[in-house]
Amino acid sequence: MSAQNSAGIQTLLDAEREASKIVQKSREYRTKRVREARDEAKKEIEAYRANKEAEYKEFEAQHTQGNKAAEEEASKEADVKIDEIQAAGKKGQDKIIKDLLAAVFEAHPTPVS
Repeated sequence: MSAQNSAGIQTLLDAEREASKIVQKSREYRTKRVREARDEAKKEIEAYRANKEAEYKEFEAQHTQGNKAAEEEASKEADVKIDEIQAAGKKGQDKIIKDLLAAVFEAHPTPVS
């Protein structure tokens, strides 16, 4: 009976070792699969990010071209207006200076009632 118990215990120990090996392999496989899934997810995220970045740059390029054209046009119009104002100022500058100097030096005081 003792030999039979010893053989039964040995069989149980062998089964436990085998089960432990199976569990260990399962854990290793699961860990490996989790790492692979994480790496795949990172690759997908990077691809998605690169795609969206490219779409954004394309969108930005399309919409800033119109803004640049409008900005250049407004800048040209502003330059023309500034030139007109400066020309008008120079045109009447001599007369204005003479009038100002005359008003200062040739004062005609009048009494206030």
